[in-house]
Amino acid sequence: MPLLHRIAVTAALTTAAGASTLAPAGATPLPLPLPFDGESSDRLVITVSETGEPDDAATYVLACHPTGGTHPRARAACAQLDSETEWGRDPFAPVPPGAMCTGQYGGSATARVTGHWAGRHVNAWFNRTNGCEIARWNRFSIVLRMPGS
Repeated sequence: MPLLHRIAVTAALTTAAGASTLAPAGATPLPLPLPFDGESSDRLVITVSETGEPDDAATYVLACHPTGGTHPRARAACAQLDSETEWGRDPFAPVPPGAMCTGQYGGSATARVTGHWAGRHVNAWFNRTNGCEIARWNRFSIVLRMPGS
């Protein structure tokens, strides 16, 4: 953990601990602060193109916890993201360099996902150019909903 991050976490915990010890008996603890925009911190912008061309791209906003946005299957997409999320692992990580992938081609579809998920910044690209990329895309099949599907 970087030093600056450790200092910030320690300061926040110390402040929270100090605040709770100064509260009168029976007082309700203060809630944690909301994200700066007052909305869900799990918010993604998803742009999907069936042909890989910007002219046919569809863009959706997906908010989770609570569910919202313009994604046509927001509740199912949030559930899919939750099932792919595991502490300490980036669910949007690209296929590792040098991975052994089948030479199949899944089409020219592309997608980009940006925003924040599980406390992390997201800037992920997806395509279907080989077996590894197809499998990665399929893990997010509801999230990466094609226009008209």
